[in-house]
Formats: sequence, C-alpha cells, structure tokens
Amino acid sequence: MISKQKGIVYIVGAGPGDKKLITVRGLECLQKADVVIYDLLLNDVLLEHCPPHTEKIKAPDPRIRATRQAELNKLLIHHAKAGKVVVRLKGGDPYIFGRGGEEAMALVEAGIPFEVVPGVTSAVAASAYAGIPVTHRDYASSVAFVTGHSAALHPDSNIKWEYLAKGVDTLVVYMGVAHLSQIVDRLTRYGRDANTPVSLVRVGTTPQQFVVQGTLADIVEKIEAAQLTSPAIIVVGEVNSLREQLRWFENKPLFGKRILVTRARAQASEFSEMLEENGAEVIQFPTIEIVPLEHQSSDVPSPKEYDWVIFTSVNAVEIYYQHLLDKGMDARAFDGCNICAVGPKTVAALNSIGITPDFVPSQSRGSVIAAEISDIDDKKILLPRAKIATADLLNALHQKGAIVDDFSLYGTVKVHCECSKVIQKDLSDGRIDVVTFTSSSTVTNFLEMFPKHTAKDFLRNVKVAVIGPTTKATAEEHGVRVDLVAKEATIESLTKAIIAEYA
Repeated sequence: MISKQKGIVYIVGAGPGDKKLITVRGLECLQKADVVIYDLLLNDVLLEHCPPHTEKIKAPDPRIRATRQAELNKLLIHHAKAGKVVVRLKGGDPYIFGRGGEEAMALVEAGIPFEVVPGVTSAVAASAYAGIPVTHRDYASSVAFVTGHSAALHPDSNIKWEYLAKGVDTLVVYMGVAHLSQIVDRLTRYGRDANTPVSLVRVGTTPQQFVVQGTLADIVEKIEAAQLTSPAIIVVGEVNSLREQLRWFENKPLFGKRILVTRARAQASEFSEMLEENGAEVIQFPTIEIVPLEHQSSDVPSPKEYDWVIFTSVNAVEIYYQHLLDKGMDARAFDGCNICAVGPKTVAALNSIGITPDFVPSQSRGSVIAAEISDIDDKKILLPRAKIATADLLNALHQKGAIVDDFSLYGTVKVHCECSKVIQKDLSDGRIDVVTFTSSSTVTNFLEMFPKHTAKDFLRNVKVAVIGPTTKATAEEHGVRVDLVAKEATIESLTKAIIAEYA
C-alpha cells in the first residue's frame, strides 16, 4: 500500500449524471481525498462525499481554454508531489473519450503513482435509461463507440467511417450533436440504410433526460425542430426500435419534475431520496437548522418522575436520549413509565434504543393524541419537544386533567443560503414545479428569505405541498395557496400526495 506521504492520484470515473452510478471504489477514493479536481458536467452532489478538509478544484472549461489539458496535468503532478491524495474526478469512464490515458501518461513521466477507477460510460448508461439496449440477441451482436468531434470528420481522420457504416450493428457517437448532419452523411454515403432508426439522448440518466427519435433520413430535421443541444449521445441501429417497450426511467411518476425541499439539511436526505426514486429532480433549499438547546444535565427531567413521556418527533427522541446518556442513564430509565410515540419514524427512533412504545395515536394532531390516550387525569406527563411547538397538544392534555411539563429540547434557526437568488429566479420563471413545507417554521423562514415579494405572487407559478393541517394553516395565514396536504404528517404521506397529483 502506498503511503499518503508519497502522494497518489486516483483517476476516477464518476458515471454519466445519476449520482448513484459512481462505483463503490470511486466513493472510497473521494472519502479519503485531500484534493479533488472535477469536470464541469459532473453531479456536484458527489463532492459531498469528500472529507471537510478536501480542496475542490473545478477543471478549466475546454471550450475556452486551449491549454486545459496541460494545466490539468500540472495540477495533478503538483498536488501529488506535495504528498496529497488526489482524485481526478471525470465524467463517465476515464478511458472512453475522457483523456484519462493522457493524464495517466503524464503521471508516469513524472514518476507519480496512480490508479484508474473505471466508470459507467454514457453510451451504455444513457442508452439504458432511454430504454435502448446497445446489444440484443435479435437485433445487435456488435457495438462501437466513436467520437463525433469535428476532428473525426476531417478527411485525414483515422476513423474509418466506411467500415463503421455497415460493419457494426449499433453505433454510439459521443460529442456529435453539432456535427449530426455530417455524421448522417458519412453513414448513408457508405451504405447505411437511410431508414435505420436513430435516437439522440440528451443529459441521459438525469431527470432532464430528453430523447428524440427518427431515422437517418429525418433525424437532422427532427433535432433542429426540437432545438436539442449537447451534451447528448447519438445511437444508430435497430435496437432503437425497442425503446417504446423498454423505456422505464421516463415512466416514473415524477420524472422531470423539479421539487424544492425546504426542511433542515440533516433531515432532508430521506425525503429527497423518496422523491428522486420516483424520478424527480430535488433542489435542497434548507430554511431551518435543528439546534439542541443548552441544558445542564441536572436540569433535564428524568422519565422516572413521570407516568407518561410523549415523544412527537425523531429529534425529540434523539436529543432527549443523549441527555440521559450524558447523565449516566440509558433506556432502563424508562422502566415504570408509559411511552407515547407520534408517527412511525418516532416509533422507529425509540425502537433503535430498545424501547417499544406503549401507545401510538392514529393521528398527529394534539386533540387526537389527547383524546386517544387513556387514563391521564391527574397523571404527570413529560412532553420533550421543540421550543416553537404549537400549544394544541399541551392544551388538550390539560383539558383532560393531566399535569404536563412542557420541556423545550431544541429550537430551529434560520439558514442563510447563497443560492436564494437562483431559487427566486427559478420560482419566478416557473422552473420549479413543487415547493414542499414540512413544518410551520420552514414556511415562515422561507418567506422571510424573500422580503420583497408577497407570498401569493412569489409562489403563484408552483404547486405548494405541506405535511399537515398546522403547516397548511401557517402557509395560508401568509397568503400562500396550498395545493397538496399529506393525509398523515409523514414524509411518506407527503411523497404519496405529490405522486398522486402527477400520476
């Protein structure tokens, strides 16, 4: 194993766009990187796998920097010689039209150790996401990848178009959109049937994936009509006829929808995952951050002092239990005390520390919880929860004769986001389909980020989806029209409501 002090470069293929198409080995390299030099078209989310100290360098734009490759080679060598773990993160596969071979040669000449981590190339991935298998026993037994860059079309090019035209069943052309008419001319001139099916797949494997199909005879006209631009791959061959049967990605219920998630970043991942699994593009725009309140250990009440403890959120379970651990206690402190958990996620959080709740109400509304919980007259109840929680549950418990300690565990603080101007423009232009709110504080903080705009006007071009009646009431108090309300106060239910709207 090479020591970190000597420096090493990992040339890593990141895949074509879908953040999950990077390999396990690729992620391992990112997780130990001191420096990452990444391509322009990569999914930036991948950089979140890097350690906090990682220096992230965007590669020069090849369209405006003729010396780009030489600059990149010098960067790789410079940082590796400084004893750093360097990751050269490239789109697709490094050795398939990625110039990874040139970078590896530069490292060899400089005496720098390196490893190559292959990636999923767009010819395979984008075709698959479009429902086009590049090989199929009944349609294609051979496939070729070729560059469609202008140099490939020069008379002195070493690409043998006369052989490719008829000698390969499926031809996948990279970087060829700008030269589509010349590519079509080459293929038909050398004998490829003008009725051969052709597909162009733009930004494949992403929620913006766009496919145009035709034949060699009419594809140029169709592309001009659709105004399709790069980046896109060109797939030539009979396998294109399978798309109508095999397309799956674009059939997802939320495919192509851009959905804004405003909940705290630490809590947003699961919600985002559900939306993305259904084809949506998720824009994370956290408006709040969950912050535990400072308490001395002696100030935190013990569950042994109460008949009931009611947990209304995962945050309440996790933060309260940490306080108990800090006091030298554990789950045994709940012996002799009844536990109420509101919602399946809260139940799961309790289960993770070895506790099975005694009672789970059918709904999350305070009046329902108090109505369904039995025999609490003159009983002592601990209610550990958010500082800004509504008084509905507290009041309902008091009305049933309970003695309640409302203990504030955590608060929410506003988050400043540098991308607010971009979000503002996207909302104004109608480029966001749904804005989601998972609490009253996400609503109020979101609106305070844009003080110059009234809520009614600002959100008029989007659908607003909220997690429950309390959040809905807060939104409507600010003049926001609410289109979708989750049947249950869970992110699963909110996801289902959004899917039902578009299904």
